[in-house]
Amino acid sequence: MSEEGPVIELTARQLQIVELVKAHAPITGEQIAEMLGLSRPTLRSDLALLVMLGLVDAKPKVGYTPGSAMTPGSQVSRKLLGMKVKDVQSIPVVVRENASVNDAVVMLFMENVGSLIVVDDEACLSGVISRKDLLKFTLGNTNAASMPVSMVMTREPNVIHVSPDESVIDAARKMIHHQVDSLPVVVESKAAQVGGRSRWDVVGRVTKTIMTNILVDLAMDR
Repeated sequence: MSEEGPVIELTARQLQIVELVKAHAPITGEQIAEMLGLSRPTLRSDLALLVMLGLVDAKPKVGYTPGSAMTPGSQVSRKLLGMKVKDVQSIPVVVRENASVNDAVVMLFMENVGSLIVVDDEACLSGVISRKDLLKFTLGNTNAASMPVSMVMTREPNVIHVSPDESVIDAARKMIHHQVDSLPVVVESKAAQVGGRSRWDVVGRVTKTIMTNILVDLAMDR
């Protein structure tokens, strides 16, 4: 892909925010929300994305100012916008849906991950299960350890996921908007559909740790 343009386009609201910051910097999130007639929480994901892109900077006790990507010749934003999920994804950590809660807990700690991707008998995406899910399920439940993870997991189609060809920024936007720490990376499966819905083969995962490492690497390359 050419470096002359971004993989994604900003929304109209995000462009408005950039222009407000350029015109009124330093400006607080509350002031931006007031000018747009919106609540501060509504803008949280937009501001987080713009900061990640380097279009605005967030300064504690000061507010938002134009970011480094606004200066001519900045390469960081171009590199970030050009990255695909398949360039950064890691190996998925999966567990079968008939595995026990005890097995899932052991795997979480053995693999040192915050969540597991659950697959069915045909290795298609079935759900996800997090440390928080397991903690809530096991507290005060003496029979929890022997129960299947299918009783605890968030089920597909309620699982937020990405494809290998989506941009890293799109993945980050999903993580911010849905407030999740990781996403399964999937491709459409050849397995039979269920209820008219496509099924998904799990080919990887992206995490907040991966996103953080990307930003650090880009900053060091500047």
